[in-house]
Amino acid sequence: MSISKTSLAVLLGAAVTLSACTDPAQLGTQTDPKQNTKQGAIVGGILGAGIGAITGSSAKSAVFGAAAGAFAGGAVGAYLDKQAADLRQELSNDGITITNTGDRLIVSVPNDITFDTDSYSVRPALQSDLDKVAQNLLKYPESSVQIIGHTDSDGAAEYNQGLSERRANAVADVVQAGGVPYNRISTIGRGEDDPIASNLNDAGKAQNRRVEIVVIPTNT
Repeated sequence: MSISKTSLAVLLGAAVTLSACTDPAQLGTQTDPKQNTKQGAIVGGILGAGIGAITGSSAKSAVFGAAAGAFAGGAVGAYLDKQAADLRQELSNDGITITNTGDRLIVSVPNDITFDTDSYSVRPALQSDLDKVAQNLLKYPESSVQIIGHTDSDGAAEYNQGLSERRANAVADVVQAGGVPYNRISTIGRGEDDPIASNLNDAGKAQNRRVEIVVIPTNT
């Protein structure tokens, strides 16, 4: 029995919807330490079924694809669960948050504790925590790392773009100095274009001013 394109689209849509159901605000206090392992297995199974259907055009292929996808997704989830748990124990600054989305870790470092106003020199007090991030990345080497700078909307957009790039590069320099190879790291400046809160009040602006260290598994 073949699987139609419509059915495949439903499968893939379900995977995307499920992967988006993780609430970042609750991840740091989740009661099930294997939540993301389970989610990764489910999402991997759905995607595997779709891939099996494409390659084999049969229900049997879909079953085999689902099994392979669930295994791979579960492996990624378990890898990230363990890395996130280790990192939470190692970091001393409560302002740094770690979000496990099931397929990547997002370590968010607020600019207000990392840089002086309009500066891109990392404060000495944060150097040790960034070094701990670097040591964690060395302990879990099967990943690539994106370091992304963000600002609020105050000031000129062009200036904010440049500042976000300089701050991302400054954090990358500290992580590289901790021993993480250059070829694992890429830096991105997003300026004011990717807010996570309102720019209409001070609390929201403070959340938007951040550098994110995004850890994406490659081989597990």
